[in-house]
Amino acid sequence: MPFLDHLEELRWRLIWSGAALLIAFAISFTVVYQFDVIEILKYPAAEFLKDGKLIYTHPADPFNILMQVSFGLGLVLASPVIGYQIWAFLSPALHPHEKRVIIPVLIGAVGLFLIGCTLSVLWVLPITLEMLGNIASASLQQMISAADYFSFAVSLTLAFGAVFELPILIVALTGLGLVTPRTLANFRRHAFVGMLVVSALITPGDMLISTAMIFVPLYGLYEASIVLSWLVYRAKQRKARREEEAERVASASNR
Repeated sequence: MPFLDHLEELRWRLIWSGAALLIAFAISFTVVYQFDVIEILKYPAAEFLKDGKLIYTHPADPFNILMQVSFGLGLVLASPVIGYQIWAFLSPALHPHEKRVIIPVLIGAVGLFLIGCTLSVLWVLPITLEMLGNIASASLQQMISAADYFSFAVSLTLAFGAVFELPILIVALTGLGLVTPRTLANFRRHAFVGMLVVSALITPGDMLISTAMIFVPLYGLYEASIVLSWLVYRAKQRKARREEEAERVASASNR
């Protein structure tokens, strides 16, 4: 296709993605407002709240929180349509073997992200809130504002969800031939230090325990990624040997 035709196709893909996001946002806003989804989302902090309620200090905080939660939920609802539009735009430029890698990678990435977010809400967030609450002295009273809580919870949850993308990313890079298991194994020490730094940056304050809660599964996922990379790499080698054998048989028969 000419360059201008590519731009026209991109424009329509963006329009359809934006329309899907707008519709999903409207549905999410209705659901969040009618069924009080915020009450469900505050569950991890419920036992640390006075009278079981979050406080707010600005008149617009309830509306801003409603909009943030609705947009986040809308983005999740619209993600299949947005993902399809991205795939439809990029797939003509991919080779068949790249398409076979990308499709399961996208499905796996969504699943791992949801697993990471779920573990964050059910495990990491409550433990982190408890540790932070225990630091307070007797002269301090904990009063968690709604705006600060949702900002903190969303940041931590998205970070933990992103951490769980590591195995599928490495599997994709191995499938595309960009990395090898031996390379990953040789960079273990670099990965250890880098992940420790990343864990310290994405956890709140100087909490060593919460940093460890991010670092341990992150590095564990790296080691698991090496194993998965070996499996993908060996499968590629077996397939290459079969193809070479088939070519030899075909060339011998042609003689």
